[in-house]
Amino acid sequence: MLIINIQIEKKLVIVTPIYEDTKSAKKLILELQKIFREKLYIVAVDDGSVNEPVNIKLLDDNNSNGVILRLTKNIGHQAAIAVGLNYVANKIDFCEKIIVMDSDGEDDPTTAKNLLEVLDNEDIDIAVGKRKNRSEVMYFQIFYRIYKFIFKTFTGRTIAFGNFVALKPKSLQRIVKMPEIWTHLAASLLSSKLRIGECSIDRSERYYGKSKMNFVAFALHGFKALMIFSEEVLVRVGIFCAFIAILSILGGVAAIMLKFYGVATPGWFSLVLGVLVLVFLQTGTLTLMTLLLTGVVKNNSTENISYAEFIKKVISSKSI
Repeated sequence: MLIINIQIEKKLVIVTPIYEDTKSAKKLILELQKIFREKLYIVAVDDGSVNEPVNIKLLDDNNSNGVILRLTKNIGHQAAIAVGLNYVANKIDFCEKIIVMDSDGEDDPTTAKNLLEVLDNEDIDIAVGKRKNRSEVMYFQIFYRIYKFIFKTFTGRTIAFGNFVALKPKSLQRIVKMPEIWTHLAASLLSSKLRIGECSIDRSERYYGKSKMNFVAFALHGFKALMIFSEEVLVRVGIFCAFIAILSILGGVAAIMLKFYGVATPGWFSLVLGVLVLVFLQTGTLTLMTLLLTGVVKNNSTENISYAEFIKKVISSKSI
């Protein structure tokens, strides 16, 4: 009996979410195809595009291997990435490495090899693109610095990378079991306990158009990152509130003592004591709200999410 062993060539799998911007996605895939050629396999996640639904010509015109995951609705950038990663983990067994990158050109495809070089280290599970220089307008860069400061203050961790990351298959299998990736990929990687290697890269300019993320969306994105570390945030907020509460109590005691000894100016006692009581009550309310929010976040994050229910159609390229 003749036994033939067929070895399937390992591929570099690129997961990229697309929403109403096929022009940029087409240019990105063309650039990636020039760099990686036949090693490339694209998983393009169409996040419910209405005006510009992603067509399979996006891959076929570039002779690229891959699939388009057309989602049932717009579920958001981070959730779309989570769907793509889950699809790769469950349906693709020939991936050698996985790269997640945005399709608008801000994640420079020419730096993808730098990420892969970092990932080649046996002591590294995930390689992340540490943003060295950014191309956004000044006010966005200022907001980003504020966001990093707040994140560091409340979590004790530094976040200096976004969605541009490279993973090994074993790391991917661990990551997709974390429900947090549906909320914020970068923060989830920080909390995964996996070994992260950094690669300094410059943030490129978008191929076409402007970012769809406004200030409100950016603030919400930052808040979701904090949600991943809700317990750490609760502890730090609790310590701060306890400190303020203790100061309020001490201030109240001091005010009473001054009143008792007749040192206080008439009317001063009532004003100061009222302010201190108000501060104490507000501090207690903030602590309670933080505790309740933490419980809500934890309950939601433990829900089992099935990626398949978000996929309306899987379209394969002709090059497969």
